[in-house]
Amino acid sequence: MSNDSLVLVDTDSRGVATVTLNRPEVNNAYNAELVQALGDVFDELGKDASVRIVVIRGNGPHFQAGADLKWLRQVGTLNAKENLTTSYRTASLVRTLDEFPVPTIALIHGACIGGGTGIACACDLVIASDDATFAISEARWGAIASIILPQLNAAIGVRNVRRYAITCEKFGAIKAQTMGLVHEIAPLGKLDEVAEPLIDAILKCGPKAVSATKYWSQRAGERLDDEMFDMLVDVHANCRQSEEASEGFASFIEKRDASWYVPKEVE
Repeated sequence: MSNDSLVLVDTDSRGVATVTLNRPEVNNAYNAELVQALGDVFDELGKDASVRIVVIRGNGPHFQAGADLKWLRQVGTLNAKENLTTSYRTASLVRTLDEFPVPTIALIHGACIGGGTGIACACDLVIASDDATFAISEARWGAIASIILPQLNAAIGVRNVRRYAITCEKFGAIKAQTMGLVHEIAPLGKLDEVAEPLIDAILKCGPKAVSATKYWSQRAGERLDDEMFDMLVDVHANCRQSEEASEGFASFIEKRDASWYVPKEVE
């Protein structure tokens, strides 16, 4: 896949695509060009049926330091329409990541600030190095994290958002895990080792079933009304009669790997 140097992409033989933010000179802070490059990459990955998982990481000493404040200052001087368009494009990128059809895994090391925390919250799994630090820092600079609030609320709950988005204080990997933002903590330099068993576990699952589970888990909500109840029942019944489920049941009975599972190549 061709990609901008601001974002590096590598897809292995299993369909695991690694997307690397590549502005290490500014701690991978995002600007218009990085937002555009990431949007283009996810558009391409979303059209690639061979992609089973997307792993997101940052090049250099930090995962992602939020917005490039020099760029934001320039954006603030634009006319109202251009300013609004910039926010729309950034929000659309986070929404695309949040709703991406295959599982996404964020590997966090170093600083994960502002929009970086939004990216993490939009991913399905988050693995953080024990040196990772997080912050919802927008209010510190007179801005607001409104375009990532849905993802923040879903990941760590409104009560935690109301504290950390108001104080803008930093918190570490252990605190992030207790709040639900981080699923696993890895020793420094061991992110890939901790991620690999989770990647392999996902690859053993039916790809269509995984995508459908992600889709419906985001829409089921906390309150189960009659309309949602009926939709979930229909999805459950229809999936059971799918070709993928038939293969999955057969692989269990026959004590073999399902046809969709491709193990990691031995290097």
